Amino acid sequence: MADPDTQTRPSAPARSPRGRRRPGYVTRDLTKGSIPRNLWYLSWPQVTESFLSVVDQLADLVWAGRVGFQAIAGFGIAQTYLMLMMTARMGLDAGMRSMISRAVGARRVSRANHVMLQALTLSLAYSVILVVIGMILTEPLLRIMGIGDEVVRQAAGYMRFQFFAMSMMGLQRLSAGGLQAAGDSITPLKAASVSRILHLILSPFLIFGWWWFPTLELAGAGAANLIAQTVGMSMNMSALIRGKSRLKLNFRGYYVDYALIWSILKIGIPASVTGAQRAVSQLIVVFMVAPFGAGALAAFALSRRAENTVNHASRGIGRAAGALAGQNLGAGHTERARQSVIWALIYAGGASLVVSAVFLIFPDPIARFFNSDPGFVAQAAVWLQILAIGYLSMNAVQVYTQAFNTTGDTFAPMVIMLSTMWLVEIPLAFVLSQYTDLAEYGVPWAIVIGMTLRTIAYTGHFLRGTWLRTGL
Repeated sequence: MADPDTQTRPSAPARSPRGRRRPGYVTRDLTKGSIPRNLWYLSWPQVTESFLSVVDQLADLVWAGRVGFQAIAGFGIAQTYLMLMMTARMGLDAGMRSMISRAVGARRVSRANHVMLQALTLSLAYSVILVVIGMILTEPLLRIMGIGDEVVRQAAGYMRFQFFAMSMMGLQRLSAGGLQAAGDSITPLKAASVSRILHLILSPFLIFGWWWFPTLELAGAGAANLIAQTVGMSMNMSALIRGKSRLKLNFRGYYVDYALIWSILKIGIPASVTGAQRAVSQLIVVFMVAPFGAGALAAFALSRRAENTVNHASRGIGRAAGALAGQNLGAGHTERARQSVIWALIYAGGASLVVSAVFLIFPDPIARFFNSDPGFVAQAAVWLQILAIGYLSMNAVQVYTQAFNTTGDTFAPMVIMLSTMWLVEIPLAFVLSQYTDLAEYGVPWAIVIGMTLRTIAYTGHFLRGTWLRTGL
């Protein structure tokens, strides 16, 4: 009898007793065949999901702009705090994805299921802590930024709803990450599509009080996101429990496996530090920009959201490359793992060139689309153009970070990010903004320089090849 720990689903969907094919998504062995095609097979749903996320966030920014540019500033500051909370737990996703991709590549599906259950346990615990902290500390966290009362008022209600929404989003992304690491990117795309569309529809109704809905202003965007993320999370969990991909969760005999949880944490904590320090650095940047006024803060918020059009796509390609590389490393195919990352860099580089060109040529119309205040448009256009210069490096950094983390090599990205951010980028942003004629525009120039240095460091690490020998 075959060992159940080495069994996988058949290469084609099984037939029902009447001869009809039962639905199935995972039909491809990613350790064989064309690497660019396999990467595209895994990445296009994740890139599409990322695009929907960008559209979703930009739509909220548009609605915030209709409320007023103070709402845009509040949105940007709240998002910075929320990103800190989310990135701190995303390391758990990285640890889980690396272990699941290796297990699936080695044909150890039952272990992959066990890893998924333990990761869900960790994420649930984190979500409870996140909500408690968020409800207690929302206003104090906003006040310490030194911002005006109107900005605090707009941001506070939004943040409170978003702390609950982030807990649901954490579970949605964790479950999506497990499915993607196992080779199923379609199920998470369906859940994300429903979630994003629902959010897009609900947000204006709750922000402006259309029809019989209450007028919640910026807080309405948070309330809409809470509803939408809960629906998306439920769809992913349903797929996992029903076994619609390689993973099928079975809670019978469930127990907390402390040894495995510790293994996930050992891999995930450096990835959490990598993500969290980026969010912390953005808080420091907010402190630097705040003295230049609400218009500068709003321009900063817009530029960071626009930056996500680059980051989210490359992040999805990087995660797909990491899952593909992880499965091939689990199967012992080292060169295929290396080629997976190279092709991801090619895909992401092409996308970044297109986005950079758009932001360099049309900065004023893009800024005016969100808010027509002349001072805001002038400031935001300059931010957009400066940051567009660094988008090629930004894409490469995202691909490297996500790919290395998903293969289990989380320590090197942490070292590279910490050293270039805190020894170069943040000090340089302070000097350029406070002691040169660049003023607030010294901040985006420092970001571009920091990204370029990170790209160089990551490329050196990739060429050394030590990430290919990470054992799990």
